[in-house]
Amino acid sequence: MNRREFLKTTSSITAGAMLTGSSVAQSVTAPHQGAHTNWAGNYTFTAPQVDHPASAEEVRKLVVAAKHAKALGSGHSFNNIADTAGDQLGMLTLGGMALDAQGKTVTVGAGVKYGQFAPWLDQQGFAVHNLASLPHVTVAGACATGTHGSGIRNGCLSTAVEAFELVDASGEVHTISRAANPDIFPGAVVALGALGVVTRTTLRVVPRFDIAQVVYENLSFDQLEHNFDAIMGSGYSVSLFTTWQGHRANQVWLKQLPGDHTPLPGNYPAELYGASMQVTKLHPVPGHEATACTDQFGQPGPWYERLPHFKMNFTPSSGNEIQTEYFVPREHAYQAILAVEKLRDRITPHLFITELRCIAADDLWMSMAYQQDSLAIHFTWKPEPAAVNAVIPLIEQALKPFRPRPHWAKVNTIPASDLKAAYPRYGDFVALVKKFDPQGKFRNAYLERVL
Repeated sequence: MNRREFLKTTSSITAGAMLTGSSVAQSVTAPHQGAHTNWAGNYTFTAPQVDHPASAEEVRKLVVAAKHAKALGSGHSFNNIADTAGDQLGMLTLGGMALDAQGKTVTVGAGVKYGQFAPWLDQQGFAVHNLASLPHVTVAGACATGTHGSGIRNGCLSTAVEAFELVDASGEVHTISRAANPDIFPGAVVALGALGVVTRTTLRVVPRFDIAQVVYENLSFDQLEHNFDAIMGSGYSVSLFTTWQGHRANQVWLKQLPGDHTPLPGNYPAELYGASMQVTKLHPVPGHEATACTDQFGQPGPWYERLPHFKMNFTPSSGNEIQTEYFVPREHAYQAILAVEKLRDRITPHLFITELRCIAADDLWMSMAYQQDSLAIHFTWKPEPAAVNAVIPLIEQALKPFRPRPHWAKVNTIPASDLKAAYPRYGDFVALVKKFDPQGKFRNAYLERVL
């Protein structure tokens, strides 16, 4: 959906809009429809039944009737986190947006994607503080998995959550908020779908802002030893892209807020710590056409058209791919990068690109950035599962001294014992899961492994 189409469909939404879907619920049995996969095509769901509830009340009824259930958003997970042996609930039918301008919050239905509500929110004069590199993900799914953007002062997307509505295993509807439920709220936001089905989410908003994006090429890793924080803090959001060859970052994507310290378009310095200014528009993956990428060359534009790397109405990234990602303490960033670099000749043949980003610490129990400013080392792999599955354990072993925390929605093999050691509130989260889902209705093979 392009921006014009989206604005047309939302032109009647007001600050008091009801958060309900408009379509009739429909039930699809997967064997009759053929196998359905995640967005990237690397995982085929095994759920025997897929329902598409049109309202929160229909979600409640389906949950009560199901022996096992699981919510599915945009399908941008790369593992089996959203799969189930029972009823999979396709949440994209739950739309709706409501702005509380005075309270500075926006509430969106579980099927709403960032790329859908961001232009509308911008028109109301507001923004959210950060966005993922892909605007194609749902708010509910991104927040449940600790999905993040970039910026050493920016928390992950989940840190904007102020409240959410949850249907538990018995069908009871809970409204859990930071203000009213301070004891469990930090454990319930990044919940991996383990507590129940989120039907709507309320986010804290900030005044809308513009941002400018430029790209530099060929930054030596030598610059990271003593200048890492300065480089990653040189913009509102900064990403380094590398193929792990040549001891360098192939590209530095620098996103800056316009202001006294941001050069006008065409006046950016020719070099950034030895990296040279781009001469053509660039895609993060070498050899890929850059049309799908958001605007570059320092031209200011709305936050939602610059913070993501890819435009909403294009296929993002490479498309047919596998993703893995690991968080390590930012204080060990350079050492962790060097540890992975030693595996370059095992990694590069199967890699599209690696992205290096920083995320600020937060207080959410199961967030990958819980209580630690972090570096995220992200791998976008070619669709070569056997080769990728062989190299992933090597990367995890190389990062083990830094106690890596894997992105919950991406492929990894880190065992529950290591996860327990990496998350101080792991035991408290397990207890919270048992409280909300004592019979394991939302339990699946993924949660059996990680919990």
